[in-house]
Amino acid sequence: MIPTRIAGRRLAGPVVTALAGLLALSQSALSQDWPAKNITLIVPFAAGGGIDGSARVQALALAEVLKQGVIVENIGAAGGTVGTGRAAKAAPDGYTLLIGNSGTHAYAATLYKNLPYDPIKDFEPVAITTDSPRILVVRKDLPVSNLKEFIAYAKANQAKMQYASAGVGSGTHLPCTLLNTVMGVNIVHVPYRGAGPAMQDLIGGRVDFMCDTIQTGAEQAKGGTVKGLAVMAPKRVPIIDLPTTEEAGLPGVEATVWNGFFYPKGTPRDIVSKMNKALNEMIERPDVKKRMGELGLEVLPPVQRTPEYLAAFLPKDIERWGKVIKQAGLAGIAGK
Repeated sequence: MIPTRIAGRRLAGPVVTALAGLLALSQSALSQDWPAKNITLIVPFAAGGGIDGSARVQALALAEVLKQGVIVENIGAAGGTVGTGRAAKAAPDGYTLLIGNSGTHAYAATLYKNLPYDPIKDFEPVAITTDSPRILVVRKDLPVSNLKEFIAYAKANQAKMQYASAGVGSGTHLPCTLLNTVMGVNIVHVPYRGAGPAMQDLIGGRVDFMCDTIQTGAEQAKGGTVKGLAVMAPKRVPIIDLPTTEEAGLPGVEATVWNGFFYPKGTPRDIVSKMNKALNEMIERPDVKKRMGELGLEVLPPVQRTPEYLAAFLPKDIERWGKVIKQAGLAGIAGK
């Protein structure tokens, strides 16, 4: 905002106009020179996780497209909200980029009573690049072999069943919350400190099922440590031969976690456009597409990789998951 007073005195109209002109010139120069130095990519999750792995692949390829370094900075805590809040407060100069997802920008809007950022107002959308479907996996000795048998079993045994997740409000919790709601069952949730420990207890038979990331869940299902029943996505995925939940008889439980890029609010539009172009070039590279597929991620089509699409999509996704969270009685419970 241009100040109109200095030391209690109102600035003259020509001075305000001159200041505005200088600001416009400085932003124009910033846009023309960009990128003139390394870009920091904030990953609001711990190193080694699913989103971190895909972020590093994309960061490396993005650096080659931009011909500037892209430095990954992991700031993992509170379901990604700490790192996301840090990104929201960064200088809007095009040199701090955030990779956010359904958790940081859709779930968190309803889960957190005092979220340290506004998912819509504090960011400039750049692009969604990938989707990560959830997969329904069950302990290997659960007496079911498909989704219909699982639904029947869950309805008959819900009082003694438990499902695991990486934590309250996580991308492995809310998809199962949606699943249980649609099935019409009330099953005990067991939150863990991360998806790894949750999967270990599922493998050990101490919990009954999990709505895991496609990367980990498919690997374990193919290895026989758990049973995969269905992919919670609109279409099948190449990483594992399983039907979608709708194909298996339960529509309405699609739960893909999208991964998208954001700049702090106020980043010049020219820089947003340049970064969007670079991200589109990066994600279309055959080596990147191949690696994303190996990670179980779907690369979205170009029409969905625009700032305008993300800006229009985000409020709808917040509303969709807000209903699920409120119905489950989880609104405002996180971050207390």
